Amino acid sequence: QVQLVESGGGLVQAGGSLRLSCAASGRTFRNYAMGWFRRAPGKEREFVATINWSSSSISYADSVKGRFVISSDNAKNTVYLQMNSLKPEDTAVYYCNVRGGGMDYWGQGTQVTVSS
Repeated sequence: QVQLVESGGGLVQAGGSLRLSCAASGRTFRNYAMGWFRRAPGKEREFVATINWSSSSISYADSVKGRFVISSDNAKNTVYLQMNSLKPEDTAVYYCNVRGGGMDYWGQGTQVTVSS
């Protein structure tokens, strides 16, 4: 089993920054991707960013491109999401995801609230 624990969420003013962390434990995979998704109230879960195990493939949703940066520290089994220039519409529960071994694993989510 894979356990994912997110941290770093909180309340921030518009224009501010937060850095989310997701620490993975349990089984490891030779090939995997990690990413961030979010779900705002009344909306479906949406893709935010992903990064593969070698950091050779990174993608972002158009809505966060240029503002968010995803990175990973493989030695620490941790993925980060640096969020800059935050907007109220970024308010959501952010979920860490690992895709490996043909399965998806999810963290419990961390709340990010951006005030106007």
